[in-house]
Amino acid sequence: MLQHEIAEKVRRAYKRIAEVDRPEVWITLRPEDDVLADAAAVDPTLPLAGMLVAVKDNVDVAGLPTTAACPEFAYTPEVTATAVARLVQQGALILGKTNLDQFATGLVGTRSPYGAVRCAWDPERVSGGSSSGSVAAVALGIVDIGIGTDTAGSGRVPAAFHGIIGIKTTLGIVPTTGVVPACADYDCVTVLASDLETATRATRVMTGYDASDPRSRTWPADVRLAASPTPRLAVPRAEDLAALSPEYREAFDRTLASLNGVTYAEIDISVLLDAAVLLYDGAIVAQRYSAVGEFLSGEPGSADPTVAQIVRNAAQPAAHRYVDELGVLASAKRTASELLDGFDGLLLPTTTEHPTIAAVQADPVGINRRLGTFTNFCNLLDMAAVAVPGAPTTEGHPFGVMVVVPGFADQVAVDVAARVSDCAAPVLVDDGVDLLVVGAHVQGFPLHHQLTDRGARFVGEVRTSDAYRLVDLGTTPPKPGLVRHGSGLGAPIAGELYRMSAAGLGTFLAGLPAPMGLTSVELSDGRWVTGFGCSYEAGEAGVDITEFGGWRFAPVRGKS
Repeated sequence: MLQHEIAEKVRRAYKRIAEVDRPEVWITLRPEDDVLADAAAVDPTLPLAGMLVAVKDNVDVAGLPTTAACPEFAYTPEVTATAVARLVQQGALILGKTNLDQFATGLVGTRSPYGAVRCAWDPERVSGGSSSGSVAAVALGIVDIGIGTDTAGSGRVPAAFHGIIGIKTTLGIVPTTGVVPACADYDCVTVLASDLETATRATRVMTGYDASDPRSRTWPADVRLAASPTPRLAVPRAEDLAALSPEYREAFDRTLASLNGVTYAEIDISVLLDAAVLLYDGAIVAQRYSAVGEFLSGEPGSADPTVAQIVRNAAQPAAHRYVDELGVLASAKRTASELLDGFDGLLLPTTTEHPTIAAVQADPVGINRRLGTFTNFCNLLDMAAVAVPGAPTTEGHPFGVMVVVPGFADQVAVDVAARVSDCAAPVLVDDGVDLLVVGAHVQGFPLHHQLTDRGARFVGEVRTSDAYRLVDLGTTPPKPGLVRHGSGLGAPIAGELYRMSAAGLGTFLAGLPAPMGLTSVELSDGRWVTGFGCSYEAGEAGVDITEFGGWRFAPVRGKS
């Protein structure tokens, strides 16, 4: 995007803000001239150059007040939250700070002295919280990226209400430095965007270790880099969906029926649903008192009554109850892992219904609790989730589903979400080692599963330089050997490039039988990657099939 295009995009955003006339979306909106000045300084070659961002007002932006939707709590930070700073470093522009359920306590978006945030497409309905302003800014076409937080579902429920994407990573993968805590051990900075590619690109930029965040984590050495070629999903039993409204239940069934290239089977998720209740109805809620309980005990005038009651009540549970519930969660986490063994993930409705503002005002606690039925357990059990639109309701309203996966399987969730959305799967996790395969491990051949079983990601078709010769080793199953002879002494050999985790590559190498091994292989574009080779002796004993240009094209005896 060119510099003048970025400036024009900023002007269109402010024009759109005036057009939609939704003042409750923003708590602090930056002057247009200030954003234009930032735009003029952006390097247009950066990955996020010109991307416009709305930041939930419990996440720090240097020089702008952080209120957490409580004026008496406000402070002006000198440093931007790590996750947001990473977006800015890659060219993103911040328009301002958005409204939220006070202290990120709620899933409705009405618990704020700055006003209830109205749904972008129906002002009678809630926008969804607690990231209510950020989701509205995206859905109204003002910004590209909405930054929210998600402890109980605050980055996923509002996404479902608006038919957009919400990515909630594994805890700690996106640093929470500079975020007002709700439940410090279970908070997560999330991304809201209108498409999966944008949401994933922003999330990828935000990830990475932060020494100033004691809960910061990195991708493990055995991180899975892709879903299965034909994903298999777990879905809830009928009785586990009892909380769904009739409209949402029908939409969920149609979503399942519309899946292409995906198989699914029902499982019992009652253990997960029971764990979800602990976030608010158990001693775990004491984390909310730890975050802002003392402040709210001073009874500030702008405290939302529902939020204040929830947080003040969180001082009551005994410490031994908290310890007991940590044990319950540890057991539930183990059960969740066992339930999802053999599946790429769990497909769930994101939430149960889309209430009106009037209904929430009449029943502020009951409806809010119901909305978190399927979201509350995720962070408690250290799971990740990607929320995407499902089949719309019969009235044509948005309905959302989410792909829930064990911790660190975030890329798998993105890949499956892309299948559900019928779009290309973007890369979230770019760690790993590139591996060239030229024989029995390429797609359609007997040993390909050794790559997919380790979560390897297909990068593309490639060719070696002309320094290599290919021989049939005469093994069972049939395998070729790649032997380097020197520049110009062979021919380009067709192969496939995969990205695999470091630990996956290690176990792969450990299982290779003689005379196979891994070595550095030169590609036709000059790159050197890890790839298959064989001993010179085995190459001499094999049948030269270089002339065919690749294993797939060679008439090898016994090849399947």
